[in-house]
Amino acid sequence: MSKQFTANDVKENGSVEKGLHIIIDNDVYEMGGFVDEHPGGAKILKRVGGKDASKQFWKYHNESVLKKYQERLKVGTLKESSKL
Repeated sequence: MSKQFTANDVKENGSVEKGLHIIIDNDVYEMGGFVDEHPGGAKILKRVGGKDASKQFWKYHNESVLKKYQERLKVGTLKESSKL
């Protein structure tokens, strides 16, 4: 079973120093180690850190991108009671 996070947990870990957690479709991803690799640059990841980035993600990516990085970057899911 994967770790469950509240929206507040994700918000508290929204900086690079704290792991840069983001939410995409109720899954929580740790982007801190990926910031320098992100083809779109670090700035956009830092801007969505600690937030639900689903809308921004799907605007620029397709499902194959999510599948490619999911195993490496997904750290858990958003608790049902704390979905945004």
